[in-house]
Amino acid sequence: MNKLLLPLLFILIGGFTQLSAIDSVTKYELLKADTTLPTVFLIGEYETQYTEAIQSYETLLITACENDMELAYSKWVSMLEEMEAYSDEIDYDLKGLKVWINIFWEPDGTISHLGYYLKTVSKNIDVEELSAFFKSFINNYRFPMAYDKKYSHFGTASFPVFARIMEKAPEGQGELSKGQN
Repeated sequence: MNKLLLPLLFILIGGFTQLSAIDSVTKYELLKADTTLPTVFLIGEYETQYTEAIQSYETLLITACENDMELAYSKWVSMLEEMEAYSDEIDYDLKGLKVWINIFWEPDGTISHLGYYLKTVSKNIDVEELSAFFKSFINNYRFPMAYDKKYSHFGTASFPVFARIMEKAPEGQGELSKGQN
């Protein structure tokens, strides 16, 4: 009888431990499910809410720019330059920062959410401070484009911004950067 009681007790205790672990995971999942996507977040956190945002903001920046790649690119670069200028204005150093960034805009150009992930070649930076910078930027900036739907863009950003936008030159002169015309 004692030989049977010990394994039975072991099985019961193991079963209760597994049930409590499952219960903890369920509570964690419920807590995460009730959480809304923050204005600024690290990509990889809030996966469910991030996926929902991607689906909700399904129109891409290039679509909002009527499939004009040059227009979409110039607007993107302009926003990064504004971000860099704002960082200079508040004395926050972005130089050396390299990130993957996903921005979600409302139809009026306000930024609803900004998700980012530091690239491995980025300078070391405190993510809490960077998130605070992005929140401050969002509160002081509106994207200069209205569209009839919410839209988004996933891309990269490197600071300082060295983008050069090329324009078609008159026949026989090659291409000119915006500063050459």
